[in-house]
Amino acid sequence: MAPAFEQVPTDTETQTEAPHNASNTVNNDDAQADHKSRVAVVGSGNWGSVAAKLIASNTLKLNSFHDEVRMWVFEETLQCGEKLTDVINRTNENAKYLPGIKLGKNVIADPDLENAVKDANLLVFVTPHQFMEGICKRLVGKVREDAEAISLIKGMEVKMEGPCMISTLISEQLGINCSVLMGANIANEIAVEKFSEATVGYRDKREIAEQWVRLFSTPYFIVTPVQDVEGVELCGTLKNIVAIAAGFVDGLDMGNNTKAAIMRIGLREMIAFSKLLFSSVRDSTFFESCGVADVITTCLGGRNRKVAEAFAKNGGRRSFDELEAEMLQGQKLQGVSTAREVYEVLSHRGWLELFPLFATVHEICVGHLAPSAVVEHSETKLSLF
Repeated sequence: MAPAFEQVPTDTETQTEAPHNASNTVNNDDAQADHKSRVAVVGSGNWGSVAAKLIASNTLKLNSFHDEVRMWVFEETLQCGEKLTDVINRTNENAKYLPGIKLGKNVIADPDLENAVKDANLLVFVTPHQFMEGICKRLVGKVREDAEAISLIKGMEVKMEGPCMISTLISEQLGINCSVLMGANIANEIAVEKFSEATVGYRDKREIAEQWVRLFSTPYFIVTPVQDVEGVELCGTLKNIVAIAAGFVDGLDMGNNTKAAIMRIGLREMIAFSKLLFSSVRDSTFFESCGVADVITTCLGGRNRKVAEAFAKNGGRRSFDELEAEMLQGQKLQGVSTAREVYEVLSHRGWLELFPLFATVHEICVGHLAPSAVVEHSETKLSLF
């Protein structure tokens, strides 16, 4: 099946022939430069670095984008004594979070958040979700009024008035439109250019979605637009809870049948929770890369599954914080915090009995239940599914 983006005109298809007059050509080049989009990537972890690599390869090829891609880096001093930004700019590699992978010489690491975004009209957010509120507060009044954003962040904020999706947080705090990109995307596999898919969720403007598709798509990374921001974003958020459950199953050597059952129950809870929160969520979204495909890949190989497996093997005696620090070299889990946030929503709205898997995962993570309860509790609630 041909991907949807193939019908989007390329930059070369939409260009007119350059005038022959030399002075007019210079003026035309200046005008074109003024209209080229500038991209900034806010975040430089494992996935952020891979996103920068994808984007940088396309900004060099497509005439509608400036070549340079600014990547905001939370500054760190490496064991060698050098600053992380200096190493990235000298070697063209993120030595801490994506070693051995060239990002593209047009990727510029910048430790100054405001400077990194000041000229960009395309903002790509890819940080742990728990940091986003603080980042947005720092950027209020510092981004271009015509900027468009896209969030690759998997998580949500829970406030007194209820859950707030990260795309909504960005839109409300910065006053700009925000799309989302989610999918079955293990970053290290994309980094070495293994074939993968992703889904762009957009709200109203199809042309903006097509711009994001052009910016991210490569022969090995196929991006499809879907008009369902909340559905796409909730898929990316909730699947990490299911991955934690799958990790418990692996850690207890329960086998593939049990793991498949947990994945199915998890997907059902994802759909039900999403549609209770947002009636606009489409059933078809769950059959995109952001839905069932992301559940599968995260439950088979993601970091949430990996750390949850270690947690279960230790009988819950070592905390997720301890295991995260030991196993992920500075990367952050999303599933544990998302499970807590979802539990808060379920508890506040009286929905705990409707979502036994989500509730049980949180109870296990905080030590109220043993890891084996992921199956024991689910078995008592199978009539719900």
